[in-house]
Amino acid sequence: MIKQIKNSYCCVGLMSGTSLDGLDVVLCELNYIDNQWSYEFVDCSTIVYDSEMKNALKSAPILMVKELLELHRHYGKWLGEQVNDFMKGRGEEPIFIASHGHTVFHEPDVHLNFQLGDGNMIAAVTGISTVSDFRSMDVCLNGQGAPLVPVGDKLLFSDYDACVNIGGFANVSCELNGQRIAWDICPVNFVINRLISALGLSMDEGGQIGQKGMLIPELLDELDSIAYYQKAAPKSLAQEWVEDCFWPIIDRYRNFDLSDVLRTCYEHMSTAIANDINEKVSVGKVLFTGGGVYNSFLMRLIRAKLKAELVIPDKQLVEYKEALVFALLGALRYRGEINCLKSVTGADRDCSSGIINFIQN
Repeated sequence: MIKQIKNSYCCVGLMSGTSLDGLDVVLCELNYIDNQWSYEFVDCSTIVYDSEMKNALKSAPILMVKELLELHRHYGKWLGEQVNDFMKGRGEEPIFIASHGHTVFHEPDVHLNFQLGDGNMIAAVTGISTVSDFRSMDVCLNGQGAPLVPVGDKLLFSDYDACVNIGGFANVSCELNGQRIAWDICPVNFVINRLISALGLSMDEGGQIGQKGMLIPELLDELDSIAYYQKAAPKSLAQEWVEDCFWPIIDRYRNFDLSDVLRTCYEHMSTAIANDINEKVSVGKVLFTGGGVYNSFLMRLIRAKLKAELVIPDKQLVEYKEALVFALLGALRYRGEINCLKSVTGADRDCSSGIINFIQN
């Protein structure tokens, strides 16, 4: 069953990224007028994971099946409780919640993916219809199941020649020959945060520690030569790839100063990001969002290599664009309209992806 099509949606978007910074929650108004989508932020919040939840999410890939399913329900209940707290005292009544979930497995080449956070439980706890599991249909259609945000880039941010998000991984989307294309570029915070944890820190704030280091030419050559970077889009990355392809290289340089390893990683990441964008967009404006834009050293490296104008928007859009876009994906699914593009993921066909758990009020 698909709900009656409306032109205005008050809804909640939930986003949890691989960098484990926390849960982004967005309450927004989405409007469809004259064949054009627009948005308005009503309120936003980030709920930082406590150590117990962070460790649970980190351990999810190695759990036994029963334990994983228990965590799936437990995390869904937690998500629902966060929405209830967020909405407390508000007059607005969301039509639906759209939840990205937390990525546990992403191996589309073997049709394997899993987003933690049971949509049934979110709906049950909140009493609000919930859209979740946005990736599975595309993966079953032989697609990458990622990135999914480019649909939002196309419908909400078409004034930009490309859109880049820098989070756990960096990804980009742009128009090419009248079609939206997108791909994951390279790991960023997923690697940086793991490296910096050796110093008891959660992040390299502003890139200050890496900025003090020296380049390690041999490490840079090895990172730049990883086979993934020569592959054509569509393509996507996940923690499995980092463990198999990226981290073994880093491990070989453990005897070097951490600041030197970080400096080399920044050089590699900035080059990969700039090169991929320059290949498709040599003029115009490129929108950068995600937590990575607060790493001023990394952004300075990218800006120096980028041909187009680098644009960083206001803080709200920087931090909550992905949660906003998942709200839009939920609205499109609610309407039974395409929210996953084969030109982006390489799937056999476009689809309207996501499981809807309707609550009858």
